[in-house]
Amino acid sequence: MNNACMNTTPPPAQAGSAHWKRNLWVCMFGSFTTIVAMTLLLPFLPLYVEQLGVHDPAAIVQWSGAAYAASFLSAALVAPLWGRLADRYGRKLMLIRASLGMAVAMALIGLASNVWQLVLLRLLAGFLGGYASGSTVMVATQTPKAQAGWALGTLSSAVMAGSLVGPLVGGVLPQWIGIRWTFFAAGAVIFVAFIATCTLIREDVRPPPRPSAGAPSRWQAIPDRRPLLAMLFTGMLLMLANMSIEPIITVYVATLVPDPAQVTLHAGLVMSAAALGSIVSASHLGRLADRVGHWNVVIACLAVAALLLLPQAFVTATWQLVGLRFLMGLSLGGLLPCIAAVIRHNVPEGTAGQMLGYSTSAQYTGQVTGPMLGGLIGGHLGMRWVFLGTSVLLALGAAWNWRTQGHIRQPVKPAAGPRAATAPAAPPPEEPGSRPGKAPG
Repeated sequence: MNNACMNTTPPPAQAGSAHWKRNLWVCMFGSFTTIVAMTLLLPFLPLYVEQLGVHDPAAIVQWSGAAYAASFLSAALVAPLWGRLADRYGRKLMLIRASLGMAVAMALIGLASNVWQLVLLRLLAGFLGGYASGSTVMVATQTPKAQAGWALGTLSSAVMAGSLVGPLVGGVLPQWIGIRWTFFAAGAVIFVAFIATCTLIREDVRPPPRPSAGAPSRWQAIPDRRPLLAMLFTGMLLMLANMSIEPIITVYVATLVPDPAQVTLHAGLVMSAAALGSIVSASHLGRLADRVGHWNVVIACLAVAALLLLPQAFVTATWQLVGLRFLMGLSLGGLLPCIAAVIRHNVPEGTAGQMLGYSTSAQYTGQVTGPMLGGLIGGHLGMRWVFLGTSVLLALGAAWNWRTQGHIRQPVKPAAGPRAATAPAAPPPEEPGSRPGKAPG
């Protein structure tokens, strides 16, 4: 790597990195392009599976599902590892690794000659990737705490935009240049993100502390693990709630649309509505969280989303479902940045990357189990129960976060022993009033 790729400067005071704004824009571009690359194959994946030699309709569906889920499975397994390596060797280095790895993996997928190679290369893409999660670690640890919510919300908007644009690109581009060249083009765009990461990102690296005998582990070094556990559960619950609806959307919309030829169009509008709402709200909710407290926004977003799921089970027209899904996207858009901010503010600096990696793994777990659970409930109990059951889960998540936050904010009575000296007598740093700074516009 040249000096531009490995540039380091002494860390400034508690204000965050002097280059955090430029880092944010580069991370947004890289996250957007990699998410587009990961999702653009959705419209034509069954066609590519058939092109690779699978002709039985049932087998095409099974192989398509396996190929799509493969990258999320491998990404969930290695996310904590990449987070830990980021803590040790630098967050920028992990972004360089992820962007270059994704560029190579996407090009190789375009060269696949059978369906087994497709699945294995999707596993490789998940293993080598992780640019979006690595960007979350970079932004969370390099941004001033008073502006972390806004910055993470803006980054989340780029991620959501990638998941919205990816299927649209995948529906158009193969018709112009072919399926294989679509993968090559995606790899080329990600390579541009690799160049931008090398040349534009500047990281203030603190040398990792040398391990000493008897030193606590990274998990044991966290003074209070309740906020971390609450955020891991919330991240999994968020993705489970989003993905549990996906398997039944098209079938559910078919019961609302009289013309079968219009079902896919209306289903696409319903699927896009929630993503669009999240794009609109993420940065605004992040800025609000910087003022009123990230945990308060998490609780409110979960509660509002739980309420919005109830009428979705009883809609009588597609426009009603589109509107409710858009409102739900508005409420859920602030969750991911607030989850990252709460974790960042409640763990030691040297463990932030690994703990955010655990958060990413928890989200991938929800992303994998959500469709399975939604399909199971929808097939056995009916589609309305998917909405109602997901509403109950989100309400329970809001109640658990509210109770956990209340217990942590209660002053701890003095007690004998060393624990009394470390007991928090004031709200944790992510609560209201602790960050008077104003978020940038």
